[in-house]
Amino acid sequence: MNMPTNPIRVLLVDDHAIARNGVRLMLGTAGDIEVVGEASNAQEAMQLIETLEVDVALLDITMPGKNGLDLLKSMKAERPRLGVLMLSTYSEEIYAVRALKLGAAGYLTKDVPTAVLIEAVRKVAKGGKHVSPALVDRLASMIGGGAPAAGHEALSNRELEVFKLIAKGESLVRIGELLHLSPNTVTTYRTRILEKMGMTTNAELTRYAIEQGLL
Repeated sequence: MNMPTNPIRVLLVDDHAIARNGVRLMLGTAGDIEVVGEASNAQEAMQLIETLEVDVALLDITMPGKNGLDLLKSMKAERPRLGVLMLSTYSEEIYAVRALKLGAAGYLTKDVPTAVLIEAVRKVAKGGKHVSPALVDRLASMIGGGAPAAGHEALSNRELEVFKLIAKGESLVRIGELLHLSPNTVTTYRTRILEKMGMTTNAELTRYAIEQGLL
């Protein structure tokens, strides 16, 4: 199959090379999509969008340093017309709504079929959005005031990261290592999270995370 004269130019941003390779292979089955750049962190990604012509960026959420949601904000500030798709291991319930609020054109989980990924990239390249039927229903319910926002949606992006790790049973010291934060800072985040969630113990956070399908 000959490559079209104007293929959709894609930038992959993920700190795992194996994950980038997998996505590149999936996109490679489409003759009208070309991966023009890859980055393993936010700094590399911002450098690439300044030097490359990119139509669609695929961002992972969990990365060392600046996470995918913070990178999304930076990218949209620098290139407002850039189509950004979040491609994450986390389910829609955790991050999709806040990603769309920050300007993402869609949200996909990493177990998505190749055909869906390709169709999402094509749609976003044309200026559209890729949103699952379940997420459409959730957004409609929120706009209509039908369902109250889940407690975790009151957390900041960094607080949400800390919350998920606490709920998984990670120690405060280990969380600090993973997120490059001091133990005192992690303790401060934990206090804020408990206050916002109306809880007092880590066990309550874990139970909530399980009930909400966040783990």
